[in-house]
Amino acid sequence: MASAPPATPRTNRIGLSVLDYRGLKTTLCAGCGHNAISERIVEAMFEMGVRPERVAKFSGIGCSSKSPAYFLSRSHSFNALHGRMPSVATGALLANRTLIGLGVSGDGDTASIGIGQFVHLMRRNLPIIYIIEDNGVYGLTKGQFSATADLGSTLKTGIVNELLPIDTCALAIQLGATFVGRSFSGDKKQLHAMLQAAIAHRGTVMLDIISPCVTFNDHEGSTKSYAYVKEHDEPLQELSFVPSFEDISVEYAPGTTVDVALHDGSRLRLRKLEEGYDPREKVVAVRRLMEAHAQSEVLTGVLYVDTSAESFVDRLHLPDRPLATLPQEAVRPPRAVLDEVMEALR
Repeated sequence: MASAPPATPRTNRIGLSVLDYRGLKTTLCAGCGHNAISERIVEAMFEMGVRPERVAKFSGIGCSSKSPAYFLSRSHSFNALHGRMPSVATGALLANRTLIGLGVSGDGDTASIGIGQFVHLMRRNLPIIYIIEDNGVYGLTKGQFSATADLGSTLKTGIVNELLPIDTCALAIQLGATFVGRSFSGDKKQLHAMLQAAIAHRGTVMLDIISPCVTFNDHEGSTKSYAYVKEHDEPLQELSFVPSFEDISVEYAPGTTVDVALHDGSRLRLRKLEEGYDPREKVVAVRRLMEAHAQSEVLTGVLYVDTSAESFVDRLHLPDRPLATLPQEAVRPPRAVLDEVMEALR
């Protein structure tokens, strides 16, 4: 009896299969939340029909910064110094505004050694998707507390954290990021919708994704374990995403949804679970984060979004073409201009 022919792999709107979006086999611990995030990135890029060669991946140092190797192997990639990923990403994306920037960092890489660079990246509204894979510890150096570890949480050794945490979401909102969200690596549906919306947004997207470290921070006493986040998760809304190239209607009860039009014509649809919350209100977002922290809640969802702010590349009036492709007369001032400058300095 003849065997059935192999099934033809499903392709997306640009004719690529999901295999075209995968990377190397992971070397992270089995069950690590970072691997789930990599899977969601693969799915979101595939379904949005993003050409892998248009993506530039940036990372620093840490377990999180290894994960770009595990997705989008056909994309550009730069592994920067510890905490220095934002400056490298800024330079690359200003030099070539046609790229889709995807930065992957950790809570140590971002909130400790890289906090200065994180601050300035957020305030510029550079078009980039900045993902923090947040597990509250330094996984590569045996599980010490990071700057996002909650006050009173404990290590496996029983040591109690006595320092207040840095809330990267509150910080990003205050500084000027135009799309800020928090999710959980174990919440496939929420994270998938947020990543799709992030791809469609034109500005700084900062996603803090709680990603439990199964080796050092998944025990009782941790506030970033699988069990703790599932028990204390407080979603702000149910999310759905409607790409510009699809006409999909999502039915919700009248008066309970907020539709946010993104830059490419896509729509982020938010079904309110919390009465009165509007993610377009900056002060409300920061206040709700502070209230959640006081109540030991892990607030997830789209916390803040602003589609009206001008991006950094638009503010600088950069050309649509990559700078390296411009002719010399477009990038080199003529002699008369240089003479004028020198004369002004006399």
